Amino acid sequence: MAIARVNGVELYYEVSGSGEPLVLVHGSWGDHHNWDPVVVPLAESFRVVTYDRRGHSASERSAKQGSVFEDADDLAALSDHLELGPAHIAGNSFGAVIVLRAATRRPDIFQSLIAHEPPLFPLLAGTELEPALAEVQRRIGAVVELLEASDHAGAARRFVETIAFGPGAWDEQLTPEMRETFITNAPTWLDEVRDRDALQMDLDALSRFDKPALLTSGTESAPFFGPVADIVAERLPKTERITIDGADHVPHISVPARYVELVRTFARECQ
Repeated sequence: MAIARVNGVELYYEVSGSGEPLVLVHGSWGDHHNWDPVVVPLAESFRVVTYDRRGHSASERSAKQGSVFEDADDLAALSDHLELGPAHIAGNSFGAVIVLRAATRRPDIFQSLIAHEPPLFPLLAGTELEPALAEVQRRIGAVVELLEASDHAGAARRFVETIAFGPGAWDEQLTPEMRETFITNAPTWLDEVRDRDALQMDLDALSRFDKPALLTSGTESAPFFGPVADIVAERLPKTERITIDGADHVPHISVPARYVELVRTFARECQ
């Protein structure tokens, strides 16, 4: 068990393997175990760092309102603490938002950037998918109502089945351990929803990020994730945009072997 006190908070982290550093940033509700299906094979090629974001599982939970900027600065501070130097940094879902935010604040910590389906839904405003944005907001509101009523289990199930995955996913795709983690970390999502900056992105600042970037989405994901990835990819100067066949919102779980190969190939091309 390793704990680092960085940016005013204690973060739990694990390091596996050797080689070029690769940091994996988990999404909402989860923790470092979300990456378990890919850590061992990735550790054959990289020094893999996983960690619990602040407020999640074994990391410290603050009593005050958090922000996406704190999460981005935590990532940078952990990278500094572990002396990773420029690293390949990959994020999934809200973890991808954090990685993109960090790219605008501390580009020096990156060798490359990999982001899968950042839920930057406000970017869809003014597009043909704006009606879908209204539906997303309605679904988010339903989860918030359950969280505010302290129904963490009900909120976690609704999030999984109406926003992140699809009907039946709670029982069919998540292990009992993952379901318990989602319930434990449920309050952190309410914190994210109340952060006005959480799903915003300064695309002009992002356009100044000059390291290689890979933006991905899955063919089995909800239809609003791909267009968001398209918008972000268009603003990154050195970007590759890939749709992963058969993948959903968590490709490292749904198609782990394919995700590992994708990361390895992209990292080799960055050398």
